[in-house]
Amino acid sequence: MQQATAKQTNIKMPARKLRRVINEIRGKVASEALKMLKYMPYFAARVVEKNLTAAVANAQEKFDGRADNLKVSEIYADESVTYKRARPRAQGRMYKRLKRTSHITVKLTNNN
Repeated sequence: MQQATAKQTNIKMPARKLRRVINEIRGKVASEALKMLKYMPYFAARVVEKNLTAAVANAQEKFDGRADNLKVSEIYADESVTYKRARPRAQGRMYKRLKRTSHITVKLTNNN
C-alpha cells in the first residue's frame, strides 16, 4: 500500500476549528472529500482543501499518475505555538489574548 503526505505548519487558526472540518472527511475517497470541502461554510475548509489538493498532487507524482482511487487514510490537526498578546482594559489593566496556531497533516493511500 503506497502512501503520499502533505503538511502545513503554523496555520493561524486553532486546531479545534480545523478538527471540526477534518472529522467529516476522514476515511473518504479524495474526490468526494474535495467536493464536500468546496461547499462547507467554514474558512477552515479552504485550508484543508488546499492541503488535500497538495496531497493528491504529491500522490500523482509519487504513483506515476495513477491517482484514481485515493483514500484519506489519516488526517489530523495538532496544536502549534500560541502567541501571547495583551489587550488593554479599564484602569490601566491588561488582559491576555491567546492567538493559537496549528499544524495539519494529510495522508492518502492508493488502494491498488
